[in-house]
Amino acid sequence: MTSTRERQRAAARARLEKEMAERAERARKRRRIQAGVGAGVVLLLVVAGTVWLVASLGDDKKKPADKAAPDKVQCGWNVAPPESRTPQVKDVGVPPTQVDAKGTQTMTIDTNLGPITAKIDVSKVPCTAESFTYLASKKFFDNTKCHRLVTQGIQVLQCGDPSVTGKGWRQTDGTGGPSYRFAEENLPTDKRPAYPEGVIAMAKTQQPNSTGSQFFIVYGDSQLDPSYTVLGTITGGLDLVKEVAKAGDDGANGQPGDGHPKKEVLIKTLTMSARES
Repeated sequence: MTSTRERQRAAARARLEKEMAERAERARKRRRIQAGVGAGVVLLLVVAGTVWLVASLGDDKKKPADKAAPDKVQCGWNVAPPESRTPQVKDVGVPPTQVDAKGTQTMTIDTNLGPITAKIDVSKVPCTAESFTYLASKKFFDNTKCHRLVTQGIQVLQCGDPSVTGKGWRQTDGTGGPSYRFAEENLPTDKRPAYPEGVIAMAKTQQPNSTGSQFFIVYGDSQLDPSYTVLGTITGGLDLVKEVAKAGDDGANGQPGDGHPKKEVLIKTLTMSARES
């Protein structure tokens, strides 16, 4: 027969085993509940994401795509004070400061020898194109002469001085322009030659931000310092410029191959087309 002490020990072991079994069962129930809650949360997130995606696609179908606003740039026009202006300055005001920077334009220079045309990519020279458009609207270039021809070293015909009109030449030829200046654009720093045949570019002084109204047509590859704005490309009339170059210059600028063109080039009108996309 078992002793009383042994029966007590057996009862204690039975109680301990029962408690451990109950604890294990409670732990299993907690894990099942947590797993169920987690799965429910994941399912809810999936359903919510699906609903949002469907709604978004539905909205995209209903709403037309927003049209991109035209690119705009700010142009700075540096206006010279009245007391510092020479008689060769022609004051016609200043262009708008905020301008579109998209599309292309055609410049048409109607000369006494025939038309010269150029294509201008506005995105590359938005401020220069705006300045030309503005000045052309004021008839700034009309009835002016191309005052400089260079036939040695570089090969360019320079125009755009509003003070060079009528017959004969003056010592001050080539110093005129509008009452404002502006920064250079589209510099050919990575091109060789920097100014190939057929380019139309802007003249300026040796100082930066000194571009005005004067421009030059390159009729033969020219390796100038790449600090002059490339305005565009000649699309017609380059043969006329080469005829002028063939006739030579008068050497008035003090060195061979640099002077007034012997064959006169009179700009009757200069116009800029509306912008095309």
